[in-house]
Formats: sequence, C-alpha cells, structure tokens
Amino acid sequence: MPLDAFNAELDLKLERVVDAPLELVWRCWTEPEHLEKWFTPVPWRTSDAKIDLRPGGAFGTRMTGPAGESMYNEGCYLRVVPQQKLVFTDALGPGFRPKGTGFMTATILLERAGSGTRYVALVTHATAEARKQHEDMGFSEGWGKALEQLVEHTKTMV
Repeated sequence: MPLDAFNAELDLKLERVVDAPLELVWRCWTEPEHLEKWFTPVPWRTSDAKIDLRPGGAFGTRMTGPAGESMYNEGCYLRVVPQQKLVFTDALGPGFRPKGTGFMTATILLERAGSGTRYVALVTHATAEARKQHEDMGFSEGWGKALEQLVEHTKTMV
C-alpha cells in the first residue's frame, strides 16, 4: 500500500528510523525464534510463532499474559518482498481462506537509513470503529514498545 493511501479515519501508522541494520530487522519479522523475543510488549510474551513466509502462508502468534492469559491469532501473508515489505492480515487464514472475522491488515515497510532502518508499520481497518478500538487498545504505545524490543533484540544477534 502506498503511504499516500493513508486514511486517517481508518488507518494507524508508526514510523521511525531505528538503530538496527535492515537485515536484522527483517530477520526479526521473518524468523519465529526471533519474533518470539520481541513481538509482544512486556510483561506479555509471544510463546509461539508460526511463519510460512509466502503469499497465502500462515502468520500466527500466541500471546501469553503475566497471569497466564493466552490469545492465539492466525492470519496469512498477502505480500512478501524480501527486506522491503511484509503485508499480512487476520481477515484470512492460511491459503487465503476467509475466516469470517478480521480486525486489520498490516503493512511493514523497511528501507535502509544509513546504518539503521526506516521502519513504517501501517495498519488498516475496515471501519472507523475498528480503528478506534485498536487505537484505544494502545496501538501507538504497544507497537512502539514492541519496536523498541525488536531493536534491543537485534543487538543480541550481532
């Protein structure tokens, strides 16, 4: 999705330049053992990640809370451009199978910025109500904290 297609009534965006090499940011998003280390803001954690990195392939995560709460969310990838773009949705399951439910579609854009990475997460919603619900759930804080955790995790990968 082009960034000029951003619709403030339906979409949320997190954009930063981070101090982490693009190749490591990509690995954090595309390798389950790395995604599990940063994807869910502490004190929650990602206890299981399923990645089938191809259009129609599964993208699933189990988030576990500090009191043992557990939530599994599975969707599928719509587009994969190595080290540049990931597009995934929870509206479709693996193989593009409609789920009957769906909350969002996310586009992760990566671009080299010196020794770091320009990182854009664009999350689109079908309705203004769904966008507001996501915002009220703490989108900016949660996705921002997860990105900070990703950057910290890259430092253990070098």
